[in-house]
Amino acid sequence: MNVELPFAPVDTIIRRNAGDLRVSADASEELALRIQEHGSELAIDAAERAIADGRKTLMASDFEVETVIDKDDLELPVAPVDRIARIEIDDKYRVSMDARIALADILEDYADNVARAAAILAHHADRRTIIEDDIETYFSLFE
Repeated sequence: MNVELPFAPVDTIIRRNAGDLRVSADASEELALRIQEHGSELAIDAAERAIADGRKTLMASDFEVETVIDKDDLELPVAPVDRIARIEIDDKYRVSMDARIALADILEDYADNVARAAAILAHHADRRTIIEDDIETYFSLFE
């Protein structure tokens, strides 16, 4: 699977949760892939809600978001999130800007949760660097 999400904003999200720990490039890459997979799954569910309402446009409410934040408050860029939303759904669907922002917000919260846990795992392993194994361990324990 091609990763649509740039690694730099994902690295920034991990670093804001890492405290004094370093972050390996492999950890950022692994988390970007996991974010993309999760976003794609959320988009499938959102598309099913849109179909049930007789729409071809995904709305923020299809992602169960009532209040959409300002996109400037996000670290994750909206354009790649739009591509992530379309990975598993047909091109016949449109994704509204509010839906893109809502999905980016959800995915950023998801990334923050994983990054916080990865930092705890790295500390527990008595390492100074968050590595790919920390991200993988989180998913083996909690997903």
